Amino acid sequence: MNEMEQKEVETVNEEVKQVEQTRENLPTTQVGNSIPTIWNDGDMLEKAWKSAKFLASTDIVPQTFKKPENCLIALDIANRTGMQPLTVMQNLYVVQGKPSWSGQMCIALINGCGRFTPLEFTFVGEAGTDSYGCVAHARRLDNGKEYASDAVTIGMARKEGWLTKNGSKWTSMPQMMMMYRAGAFFARVHCPDVLMGLPMADEMRDVYGYTEKKERNNLSDILDEEISSNQ
Repeated sequence: MNEMEQKEVETVNEEVKQVEQTRENLPTTQVGNSIPTIWNDGDMLEKAWKSAKFLASTDIVPQTFKKPENCLIALDIANRTGMQPLTVMQNLYVVQGKPSWSGQMCIALINGCGRFTPLEFTFVGEAGTDSYGCVAHARRLDNGKEYASDAVTIGMARKEGWLTKNGSKWTSMPQMMMMYRAGAFFARVHCPDVLMGLPMADEMRDVYGYTEKKERNNLSDILDEEISSNQ
C-alpha cells in the first residue's frame, strides 16, 4: 500500500471512529425481532412526535431534519437500531427522495454489528489503470473465516458511468470512493440487515448525480470537501 492509499484508509477509519464515538454501542441486528415501534404503539408515536417537533426546532440538526415529519422517521430508525437520534440525522441523507446512509455510517454499522473483526481495505491492481481497485474484508467471529467484498475498480466505475455523473467525486478522491463502495458491497452480501434496507448516499448519487448542492451533515462532509479540493 503506497502513501496515498494509506492516507485515504486512515481518513476513512477516522471518519468511522467519529461516527462510532457518537453512540455507546452500535447494536447487533437480528432479523425477525419483533420490537415496539412508533408505528405499532400509540404512546410511542405520541412521544416521538413531541420529540420530533423539539428536534426540528433546534439549530444542531441538518437542514433535512428541520421538518418534524423527517425527524419522526429518524427517530424510528434510532429506536430500531438503538442509536442516538442525532447520530442517525448526521449520517442519513435524502437522495432522490430516498433516505440513504453515509459511507462512513455503512462501515460503522458493519464494525458495530458484533459479527466481524473491524473492516479492512486492500487495494489491488495497478494505480492509474482500470484494474486499480479496493476490496473490503473482515474475519467472522463465530467461525474464524475471512469474508470479502467484490473488488471495486476504476474499470467498474467507468463501465457503470460513475466517473461521468454530475458532481462525481470519483475523479478527485477515487481511493475513498472505492472504500465506501467496497464497504457497501460487503454489507449487501455478508450482513445486509445492518443497513436496514437503506442504500448508501454515494450509491444513489452515482446513479442520479448531484442534482443539487450536497447538504453538509457533519464534520466528515467538510473533510471530504477539503480532501477533494487538495487533490
